[in-house]
Amino acid sequence: MFKKKNIKYISFDEALSKLQKYCVYQDRCHKEVRSKLLDLGIYGDDLEKIIVELIQDNFLNEVRFAQSYARGKFRIKRWGKMRIKREMKMKGLSDYCIKKGLAEIDEEDYEKTLDELLTKKRNLIREKNEYLKNKKLASFVYQKGYEQHMIWDRIKILFPIKS
Repeated sequence: MFKKKNIKYISFDEALSKLQKYCVYQDRCHKEVRSKLLDLGIYGDDLEKIIVELIQDNFLNEVRFAQSYARGKFRIKRWGKMRIKREMKMKGLSDYCIKKGLAEIDEEDYEKTLDELLTKKRNLIREKNEYLKNKKLASFVYQKGYEQHMIWDRIKILFPIKS
């Protein structure tokens, strides 16, 4: 009924080499590395030794991971800080690492990106009622992880409703 995986047992040195390459290709968090080791069939003391060695040789650094993750998700996917923080928590990062990562996002760029998202999306919404249009707009950027108070402040500045 269930197929067994063909598990190939690899040595400690082979596993270490594979994980070094894995970490060099892209910054990784501890959770990703642990999962990769388990997939390779490495458990127990060997798993912990490899993680310790990767940390000592600076292949694995969660602060560096948090910083590059926050920069990347903000610049490429244009996520807000709330979404980035939530995703980093799901990756098992500490509050310290999350704080360091979010510090990489420049406030001026953050506000500018929010303004760009609001302006671009506003042109695509086909709602006649200005209040509903602004509500849909706010909902869109809130889902991307921007703070609600900031969203409404920027909407009021960029698209004031004339009485």
